[in-house]
Amino acid sequence: MSPSLVASMRRTRRLLRPRAQAKAVRKVQKAMAVTMVDAAYAPLAALTSKLAKQRSARKRVVGRSLGMAVTQLRAGQPLMPAAFAGTQKGQTAPRVPDGARYLARRYRCAAGARRYKLYLPASQPKRPKGLIIMLHGCSQSPDDFAAGTHMNQLAEKHGLAVAYPAQTRQNNAASCWNWFRPGDQARGSGEPAILAALARKLMKEFGVVRDRTFVAGLSAGGAMAAILVDEYPEVFAGAGIHSGLARGAAHDVISAMSAMRNGSADQHTPAITVLSDPVRRIIFQGGSDSTVHPSNASSIVAGALGKDAVPSCVVSRSVRGRAYVKSTYAASAGVGPVELWRVTGAGHAWSGGRKAGSYTDTKGPDASALMIRFFLAKPG
Repeated sequence: MSPSLVASMRRTRRLLRPRAQAKAVRKVQKAMAVTMVDAAYAPLAALTSKLAKQRSARKRVVGRSLGMAVTQLRAGQPLMPAAFAGTQKGQTAPRVPDGARYLARRYRCAAGARRYKLYLPASQPKRPKGLIIMLHGCSQSPDDFAAGTHMNQLAEKHGLAVAYPAQTRQNNAASCWNWFRPGDQARGSGEPAILAALARKLMKEFGVVRDRTFVAGLSAGGAMAAILVDEYPEVFAGAGIHSGLARGAAHDVISAMSAMRNGSADQHTPAITVLSDPVRRIIFQGGSDSTVHPSNASSIVAGALGKDAVPSCVVSRSVRGRAYVKSTYAASAGVGPVELWRVTGAGHAWSGGRKAGSYTDTKGPDASALMIRFFLAKPG
């Protein structure tokens, strides 16, 4: 028998021993297990990848227009974390002059609760000369809105207190004020009741009278401001409505989207109401607003003065590269004065705002300064 054959037989006998067979079997089993585990976890890996992409997409949503917020609301998708608890990530808290205070508070009443920021001017910290309730737009926060409108700086100049209620995704998936829901359009319930009660509480705390109490807002906040002066004229002497809609323009999410895209239908325009406490309204609307149709501004005027109202004065001018048309409607029995500012070329953004906040247009007339001027003007 040749040596090579003997060696081959020895190797064969070793491989056929029980220990060698077991080792070979374990190797095969291990390879098979790895293959099976990989196959079993493949769907989970694909799902994880899909979820990561969705999270990334949700982060990008925050930079979209305010109009997309309503679409996201309909789909039940939150746009951003709750809008409060100090300054959000990526935001800078508004600057506060020496002696002034910028407080974080919470208010609760029978209708519900909301957190809010309160600015008290250094010039009048205990007895401010007036109060403005500022209602932010969708996907905004009190700090963001305060920075963008620079209302605190103007309030300091005039000795006014400013409150910034916070809407969060717990109350609305897109952090919008619910101006389109029937329960939040009427007196005595929902968000109007909460905001009016908050205003009353602050009026009492600081000794501010009704004729020096006002409300202003952007987009959904502007629409809620329009509701508040219609439903609580004994609380608010005036409203600043920027890129908003008239009370009754919608009754659910679908009709809200229609009103925003196409304007308010005639049948949804509220009938003019003669109020025992007339309120004044100043309305700003961008002529190139693709989120809230510019015709909504006319619906607000019609709701206050009637469809056949004619301005007593119309002025066309330009400032900082933006042309505008200002239409003034005089006060009449039971109805306060109205100003309508149409800003040519402006989109869905606060006119004359600051870059520090979102949804602002640094060009055009300064809506904040003009609102305060309008609010504090003497009647007559």
